[in-house]
Amino acid sequence: MTPAQLKRIDCQVGERIKNRRIALNLSQTDIAKKCAISFQQIQKYEIGTNRVAASRLVQIAQALDVAPAHFLELDKEASV
Repeated sequence: MTPAQLKRIDCQVGERIKNRRIALNLSQTDIAKKCAISFQQIQKYEIGTNRVAASRLVQIAQALDVAPAHFLELDKEASV
C-alpha cells in the first residue's frame, strides 16, 4: 500500500469513530475519559492525523459500544 492509501484508511477509521461518537451524543472528552487519554488524542484519531493502534481501537470500540470491526468496514477505494 502506498502512503496515500494508508492515510485514506486512517481518515476513514477516524471518521467512523467520530460518526459513532456523534450518534451516541458523546463528546470527545467523554470518550477520552473512558479510554484514559486526552481529548486532543481523540481529535487526532478522528481527523486521521494519528493512526489508531489495534489495542486503542479495541478501547475506543468498547467506549462506543461496538465491535472493533465496525471501524474497519472501509470504502473499497481506500483499501485498493
